[in-house]
Amino acid sequence: MSGSEVTAFLTAGPADVFSIAVADNETGLLPLEDCTGRNTTGDWSLNVTLRQNVSTVTVRLTRSLQLCASNSTNCCVEPLCLVKALQVSACRDSVVVARLLIQVEIYANASSGNTTGKADNNATVIPNQVFQPLGSCPCNLTAGACDIRCCCDKECTPGMKQLFNGSCFEGVFGGDVSPPFDQLCSVQARRDAPDWFPFLCVQSPLDNTPFLGYFYHGVISPSQVSAFKVPFENVPGRLLSGYKQGDPILTTQNEYFTVPQPFIAGQCARNAPVAFLRNFNVECLATCQEGGGVPLTVAINSGTGDSIEPQVTHERKTNDVASCSGRECKNVTFAEDYTIIWEGKRIMEVKVTIISGETCPEATLKQRFTISFVSSNSTNAEELSGNPGYQVGKPVRAANLNTSDAVTTLKLWKPDGKGLCTSASLVPLLFGLNSVSGCILEVDPKDNCSQLRENVTERLNSLVQASFVGKRGNSNASDPDDWVEIIRSDIFDPTTNGSAEYLKGTCLYIPAHLNIQIITADVGAIEGIPQEEILGVQISFSTVTWQVQCPIVCEDNTSALPISAAVHFIKIPAQPPVPMTRFQINYTEYDCRRNDVCWPELFYPMTRDYTGEPYSHTLAKGLVLAFFFLIAFVLSDPWRRFYEAWNKT
Repeated sequence: MSGSEVTAFLTAGPADVFSIAVADNETGLLPLEDCTGRNTTGDWSLNVTLRQNVSTVTVRLTRSLQLCASNSTNCCVEPLCLVKALQVSACRDSVVVARLLIQVEIYANASSGNTTGKADNNATVIPNQVFQPLGSCPCNLTAGACDIRCCCDKECTPGMKQLFNGSCFEGVFGGDVSPPFDQLCSVQARRDAPDWFPFLCVQSPLDNTPFLGYFYHGVISPSQVSAFKVPFENVPGRLLSGYKQGDPILTTQNEYFTVPQPFIAGQCARNAPVAFLRNFNVECLATCQEGGGVPLTVAINSGTGDSIEPQVTHERKTNDVASCSGRECKNVTFAEDYTIIWEGKRIMEVKVTIISGETCPEATLKQRFTISFVSSNSTNAEELSGNPGYQVGKPVRAANLNTSDAVTTLKLWKPDGKGLCTSASLVPLLFGLNSVSGCILEVDPKDNCSQLRENVTERLNSLVQASFVGKRGNSNASDPDDWVEIIRSDIFDPTTNGSAEYLKGTCLYIPAHLNIQIITADVGAIEGIPQEEILGVQISFSTVTWQVQCPIVCEDNTSALPISAAVHFIKIPAQPPVPMTRFQINYTEYDCRRNDVCWPELFYPMTRDYTGEPYSHTLAKGLVLAFFFLIAFVLSDPWRRFYEAWNKT
């Protein structure tokens, strides 16, 4: 026991009486039988709780562990404050059934040993574990005391180690790697190793291993604490000239602008940064405490150093809270809608609509959070998806140029909880994001296969109700050169005899899957930002053979047919890749990307890619190593024979 409290468990059998006793200071003897039920003795107290036939025994020290000042009492005179031996006896029917022996060695509280009354502000410097090894004894967790089963703890006396010498911690946590790894020079010296091995082994002690750190020592730095405040020296320089897509939006206090966003199981991450030009519309579950309305007083950094104060509009939502009987949660936020108006690389204006009200504590609280980036040059009727190139995550623009319809988008399904196509809503197809969506189509057994094909095809074609797709994010409907035609590839035969198939209970060539392939490319850059365009779009159908679930007698039960749509963005390089040489094709064993052994990287420590130590040091060591190789070759036996043969001739 090295602290003021220790806990043990009695699992062998139930006991009705527990007693605590202290060994005699002079003789060191403990009472043999103690079933008196004494739970306090001197500075010690005993507490026992029983749960499911397991007794939890807790022994506590009731005195202070402070180092004594000049006029203090009831304190520790020396740093080694207490050395005792305790015994806890468990009795049943006045018979001892178990004993617990506790060896106490407690040191005074070091943080309170300063008699001047001033706290010590010297922070402990923690080495950066990427560069500094953990040390030779990681299981030494308690300073100034012996850690049980930690055989490398220097505070453990030989007498203490005899108690747990046969059950020491093994492996990395115990400060020992067993067995040692083969790359050590000391290990290979005891085995059959080739003559050239000393040049390729690692000379390192066991407390500096790849399991506890790297093979070299780097700089020592204090630990970094994660926070949503951005250090002033780390603020990206590009924010002085504006944001780009994906950059986190900052406040005027150099902190991330956050809006709750969902993660696992629907809970909300309250500190989720908002990315520039990334729209989202999410719902997440919350409690009354989490849904409390908080006034939005943060000022947004426009990207050029200007301060943008959000324009907040509050709306009230009326709910029936009569059943709460005065327990209703007031001022609960139901929705927060953010509209961010942008131009180029900066934010012009921020508008927020907060919907709040009252709800019962037991009611399910769903909060909606939306972020919408609106270009200052666009109107409410038409929102651009980039200027000029597409922005990742923006809707793909589509249109029918031969009609007067406004610019629309390609669609995907967003099923509800039932997953049926009849109740599924439609969401825009977003640029640059590969996605798959689907729903379940209810099939009437009375329909034949031809009717089923027509229904499925109509349902899939409802996602692509356009014949052209915009090349750029700001494609103009009045300019035909800004659009590419959608190539449709129908691979199923609509003339298949449906009646014969239905008699057999199967339908062939059902177009149950829609494939949308969009080819994109970087066509240039504006202020260093690549601009992506759409070069072509092709849609095709994948057919399946569908079988009625009840081919004999279906009565009026409907069957289910799952249908789906997949979007795949294919980005082609602006320039064709460099073709492989004949040497790379024939001699694949020298290709580092396709082999575990990479001979071209034999001299990796002498290249610029090696960052373990300064390049000048590695170059100097490499030249010294090459010099030794040259001397060894000159003094070798083949060279001597060649020299003798040369002299004879």
